[in-house]
Amino acid sequence: MAEATAGVTAALPRVRPRLGRDGWLMGGGLLVVALYLAATLLLPLAVMLVKSVQDRDGVFVGLANFAQYFANPALSASVGNSLWVSALATVIVIALAFGYAYALTRSCIPFKGFFRVTAMLPLLAPSLLSAIALIYLFGNQGLLKDWLFGASIYGPIGIIMGSVFWTFPHALIILIIALSTSDGRLYEASESLGASRWRTFTTVTLPGARYGLISATFVVFTLIITDFGVPKVIGGQFNMLATDIYKQVVGQQNFQMGAVVALILLLPALVAFFVERWAQRRQSSALSSRAVLYQPKPHQSRDWALLGLVVVVTAMILGILGMAAFASLAKFWPYDLSLTLRHYDFSVADGGGWDSYGNSIRMALYTALFGTLVVFVGAYLVEKTRVVRPLRTATHLLALIPMAVPGMVLGLAYIFFFNAPGNPLNFLYGSMAILVLATIAHFYTVSHLTALTALKQLDPEFESVAASLKTPFYRTFWRVTTPMCVPAILDISIYFFINAMTTVSAVVFLYAPHTTLASVAVLNMDDAGDTAAAAAMAMMIVLTAGAVRVLHAGLSHGLRRTQAWRRR
Repeated sequence: MAEATAGVTAALPRVRPRLGRDGWLMGGGLLVVALYLAATLLLPLAVMLVKSVQDRDGVFVGLANFAQYFANPALSASVGNSLWVSALATVIVIALAFGYAYALTRSCIPFKGFFRVTAMLPLLAPSLLSAIALIYLFGNQGLLKDWLFGASIYGPIGIIMGSVFWTFPHALIILIIALSTSDGRLYEASESLGASRWRTFTTVTLPGARYGLISATFVVFTLIITDFGVPKVIGGQFNMLATDIYKQVVGQQNFQMGAVVALILLLPALVAFFVERWAQRRQSSALSSRAVLYQPKPHQSRDWALLGLVVVVTAMILGILGMAAFASLAKFWPYDLSLTLRHYDFSVADGGGWDSYGNSIRMALYTALFGTLVVFVGAYLVEKTRVVRPLRTATHLLALIPMAVPGMVLGLAYIFFFNAPGNPLNFLYGSMAILVLATIAHFYTVSHLTALTALKQLDPEFESVAASLKTPFYRTFWRVTTPMCVPAILDISIYFFINAMTTVSAVVFLYAPHTTLASVAVLNMDDAGDTAAAAAMAMMIVLTAGAVRVLHAGLSHGLRRTQAWRRR
């Protein structure tokens, strides 16, 4: 009887569970998100790849454009220049950021909160600001030009100094996290064995933070080698890959050669991206569930030395920001240093005037609104959809790609894709919408990972209970998931807003006369020789981003009452 039953059972076809209404809706929504990412990321990059192997007439020429690029010594030198300048600046940033993070996490110095906040200030400024401030400090008429002993700030020295300023907080954030997750038991064991402080540092501290160091190194290297603002303002005749793209596209209208340089710039960014992702995965598993967080003990000589380092770095940050602010207020540099607000009268300055500032506010608001909506819904569908797993995986991988694509590469790809006459989306070219799309795509990955982290903290039983009660998933999403993830949603929206205000590289190819942004206006004013007005506009960006960040802090403080369940 059992054998007969087994035979009948084996003969029955395997029946897949029915795909209910929620499954169809979530699968369809996931497909829409995947198509959106493909249209705003994959297709533009594919079109740019095609352009790089064509001539001006659209005829396929293979690798002839690449051969022409490397045959030109002035152009090919940009590759070596970009690599060594980025590498040297990265070493300086990592050394300073590690010492600063070590002081904040492994010492008993006073005013840690103040130092931490001050170190994050460069995040509120466009990269152009540091270059402008350095010109006022060390330029031909700079206050401290003698400090360079006859060397010029225009070139690699200025690029390295400006890059160190604006990438410092990016490295600091990663290293603070890496140094904050150390197992205190290892230090207790080292102390009980009589190991010296130096031996403990080299055998416990550094190995524990090695993946954070690797991650920070490649993040900073990518940011510097793909940056356009600093080398454009202070690079002089020193060629870099990012400025080569701008010269080929804007200066010579050679879009095919611009595509070649963009693809060359994409290679180190891709390598750095994969190494950084590997390091992050390794770092996340470095702390066991039984670990005891390390609590530093007072040590006078160490604390005083670290306090000195932190004070010096903080003074440098405040000095550059203060120099930019003073330059925007000085009446006629360097002959009349009396204070005036006339440089803030952008109506008489080249570059877009107050309209550009208003455009930036609108673009940042649109980016924060639509970007947060797309990212959070997309992350929810990736995390919660239990059908069409290949589509979930593909969508998640698409969401990670923007982190590896430099802003200038994405902007140039948008020109090729959206400006094509046969593209039905051609009407977006030259509008505010394409600036919003490019900015969302450029900063999509970090926001996506933030949303996923928040969603993974929620108990999956919410969806199970809702399904057992036949409650539609969208009702659970609106009434349960969204209220519980409000802090993350707020973080994502602020991240989009501030980056939309400060970005240059992602939009420098895409703006029209009526959609000029404040960050682009800074660049145009500096090109026109109106450096004081450029400093003033840069300070307006800093003040706006700072005000939004203060508002964010206030809202986050108020939301803590609604998030008490997280601390139970």
